[in-house]
Amino acid sequence: MVLPLIGALVSFIIALLIGGLAIYLSARFVVDVDDYSHAIVTAVLGAIGWALTSWVPLIGPLIALVVWIGVINWRYPGGWTKAGIIGFIAWLAASIILFVTNSLLSLGIGAFGIPGA
Repeated sequence: MVLPLIGALVSFIIALLIGGLAIYLSARFVVDVDDYSHAIVTAVLGAIGWALTSWVPLIGPLIALVVWIGVINWRYPGGWTKAGIIGFIAWLAASIILFVTNSLLSLGIGAFGIPGA
């Protein structure tokens, strides 16, 4: 009973660290913000925003994407265009990190706070 809970917690932490790393790398590249903890909080807030809006029928994923980019826009300087670029690069970075991690370690994890990764 305790082991599945520990496994779920470890998976969540790894997914959050990967999502935060992807946002950190992207924000570092696009707007030169060097703060990993800021990226972790952004990942959590973005995931909450995604979860609260993606359920809407037909247009939910589009609304959720705008909300997720809005969270990035709120948390980082540069406006909506740079927030969109940060989001795209974060998604790409998370996808690459997950591909390598899951290929080498066969973990089957995702990235918390990065839609579709």
